[in-house]
Amino acid sequence: MTEGPEQTKVLRRLAAILAADIAGYSALMGADEAGTVRGLKAHQAAVFPIIAEHGGRIIDTAGDGILAEFSSVVNAAECAVAIQRTMAQRNAGVEQSRRMHFRIGINQGDVVFDESRIYGDGVNIAARLESMAEPGGICISRKVYEDITGKMQLAFVDFGEHRLKNIAQPVRVYRISGEQPTIPVKPAVALPDKPSIAVLPFTNMSGDPEQEYFADGMVEEIITALSRIRWLFVIARNSSFTYKGRAVDVKQVGRELGVLYVLEGSVRKAGNRIRITAQLLDGTTGAHLWADHFDGLLDDVFELQDNVASSVVGVIEPTLQAAEYHRSTQRPTDDLTAYDLYLQARVAQESADREGTMRALELVGRALARDPNYGSALAVATRCQCNIYLSVWTNDLEATRQEGIQLARRALRVADADPYVLANAAYALGLFGEDIATAIALVDRSLQLNPSFARGWYQSGTLRLWAGQYDLAIEHLETSIRLSPRESRKSTYLTIGMGHFFARRGEKAAAMFGLSLQENANWPPTLRFMASCLVHLGRLEEAGEVVNRLRAITPILIPSAAHWRISEDRDYYVDGLRTAISVALKKARVD
Repeated sequence: MTEGPEQTKVLRRLAAILAADIAGYSALMGADEAGTVRGLKAHQAAVFPIIAEHGGRIIDTAGDGILAEFSSVVNAAECAVAIQRTMAQRNAGVEQSRRMHFRIGINQGDVVFDESRIYGDGVNIAARLESMAEPGGICISRKVYEDITGKMQLAFVDFGEHRLKNIAQPVRVYRISGEQPTIPVKPAVALPDKPSIAVLPFTNMSGDPEQEYFADGMVEEIITALSRIRWLFVIARNSSFTYKGRAVDVKQVGRELGVLYVLEGSVRKAGNRIRITAQLLDGTTGAHLWADHFDGLLDDVFELQDNVASSVVGVIEPTLQAAEYHRSTQRPTDDLTAYDLYLQARVAQESADREGTMRALELVGRALARDPNYGSALAVATRCQCNIYLSVWTNDLEATRQEGIQLARRALRVADADPYVLANAAYALGLFGEDIATAIALVDRSLQLNPSFARGWYQSGTLRLWAGQYDLAIEHLETSIRLSPRESRKSTYLTIGMGHFFARRGEKAAAMFGLSLQENANWPPTLRFMASCLVHLGRLEEAGEVVNRLRAITPILIPSAAHWRISEDRDYYVDGLRTAISVALKKARVD
């Protein structure tokens, strides 16, 4: 069939796609439609020539958006940086409420094009990245990062894997954080000076998605078993689980987590029978070192977990005596329904949001109704009370405090040799105002029992912070990062920043708070500390702007600070925050 003149020829090509829009454009239009349109047109008149200068071709300018393609990904990135630099200059003399900030996303991929438009996942990913960028920020895909790193003097922050709407495969996202390489992305993590292992999420082979939590719980128990071995460096669950649902190169995992060994496998649960299949691989070469399967009944689940862990140990260090592998023979519970409920509660609690916390409390309450002496379940309940107290999800904080203390003490009475129980009880007792020296002694014991417990190192750092041991706190928090290098670090960056803040190292503190806000721009705890820090650095106007962001999120501007044991430092934080609030409110009255 001959192609008619009315048909448009459609082709494919590789291109770098830049997508941009104005953050909060609808709100700006609602406040002043005519002025916003005039401002947008003026900004476009300044931005369009920048795109042309960098070899870009504008494809679409619908509404406040811009879609452009480049033949060079470096040109696209340089263009994005130039646009944001220009917009910062143009906004400098504009009233805060009327400023326009572009969000920019850049992707590289195949696109389908005709004479006037481009289509395809390459374009869609760029648009999704744009929506993830902060006002004035730039997000790029891994493909873009790999092409421009080393060719441009930029700093990058690894924002992790994300599942984007209508995109089949997860996309690794990076943020361009500045024009000086002050926050470089590390290409690899150095191997520790002892045998090291990461346990990847096991595949759920049960054919029932509802059993996913059970497979994950099995892996967590295996990680815990391995972590009890003092000569073994074990990566935390939250980092190894970032690979969940992905086909990964074992050598890549070894590089990114800094481990010599990688354990992967599957769990099949059918009725009352379980099969665990596992294989151990060399993280530097990808070579298979060992593989086996373990069959048993549901009643044997704890024994099966121990068998996997001890078999792995025997392969990694066969010269060690069997006695060096130690795991308590006492089961955490004999009630398998309580165990199942506990696993579901752990999954729900990990979200740390209100819905997940309340769901975890309901599940763990049912587990404790069946086995009141289930130490791990008591520890989960304790963590939930801590979340409720810190986030003020109750009108009776004193009742929450008392409940948290009672749960922590119950957990210690029944499981005082369990690292997870010890660390969580220590954190709760420290938070709720009990003797801080006792809390520190408990968390120290937890780390003696499990030196690879990343959460324990984080909780130890936090307790040291509350006790005024700032440099030791930072050291322990950095250890938690090394043990869990791919976990979200908003809390850890915040807490390290607090250490510098209370040690009166304001610039370092502000840098760490900035890193925390890059992971979650609207997290109230970080906004509060950033505002106080900026006041003490003399940057009052910026502090007021941070408070305005805080006021838009929560009515609680100054939370309880009773857990800070050093009154001078507590006052230093609260006084700075009060000043920032005063600056914001004064400017609001003037405006």
